[in-house]
Amino acid sequence: MLAVRSTHIYCRPSCPARRPLRRNVTFFRTGEEAAKQGYRPCLRCRPNEIAASVALVQRAAGQLARSDEQAVRLGPLAQDLGITEATLRRAFLQVTGLTPRQLAEALRVQRFKAMLRAGSKITDALYETGYGSSSRVYERSNAQLGMTPATYQKGGKGMKIGYTIAKSPLGKVLVAATERGVSAVYLGDKDSELVAELHREYPQAEIAAAPDSYQRWVREIVQRTEGKQPQVELPLDLQATAFQRRVWQELQRIPRGATRTYSQVARALGRPKAVRAVARACATNPVSVVVPCHRVIRGDGNLAGYRWGLPRKEQLLAQERTAN
Repeated sequence: MLAVRSTHIYCRPSCPARRPLRRNVTFFRTGEEAAKQGYRPCLRCRPNEIAASVALVQRAAGQLARSDEQAVRLGPLAQDLGITEATLRRAFLQVTGLTPRQLAEALRVQRFKAMLRAGSKITDALYETGYGSSSRVYERSNAQLGMTPATYQKGGKGMKIGYTIAKSPLGKVLVAATERGVSAVYLGDKDSELVAELHREYPQAEIAAAPDSYQRWVREIVQRTEGKQPQVELPLDLQATAFQRRVWQELQRIPRGATRTYSQVARALGRPKAVRAVARACATNPVSVVVPCHRVIRGDGNLAGYRWGLPRKEQLLAQERTAN
């Protein structure tokens, strides 16, 4: 909660009222804490009331949590709630950043994971949570669990990441992968710094050099650093939030040699106000070049920050345009 000392009123940070001077502002975790200090709730944003969109999503989420994979249809769900499909879709995107179907899938995976942690058999868990077949959950396990269901059931024991460092036009490129797909692509000048970054990214994994492994993937990535057209569809083995996955998927739709602004990416996701969240997703992208975060620029057309340095970002874009 945002509280204003001069008026003794507390608001939601998103309150549309006029912004107070920063020196007059203090923050509380809850409205109750603010009230104990003598602050009154704002009559405009009504911080103690649940927003209509939040209440709507809570009601819908209750139904989605009980649905099976084939039952997530927007029309019947909106009809049950007494609203239009457009209103429901807008509320979901505003509150969660997901469509109703995406939230239903996230809830289903959450239940599936909880059952595995509780000791349920994989077959029992997948059918209890509405998966029509074992192949469906294994298809999703790469993106949703970051590992197979069996590995997740064992707490992730036995996961191994091998890495190779190769030369590229951008300097050294570290490619790290599991047997399921690419987990990291880093750019830099020193081998030791790249390896240290990998350990920071995956502190619980068993990491070792694997110079003779994944050579097909390594060659493909090096060719992409040269600006060349992708020749091989690279499998990814990443752990990410639902929003991060949506951003990264949107970045992969940007044509080679083209650019988009952070605002354009946010609008394409249906979240025009989520510009900062998009920027954070770009900054935390672990597979540079494969997920082309270098194609995202500032609204004024200038290059924004890049994890591996602006000169590399500029060189990547120039090579892609030349290759086109």
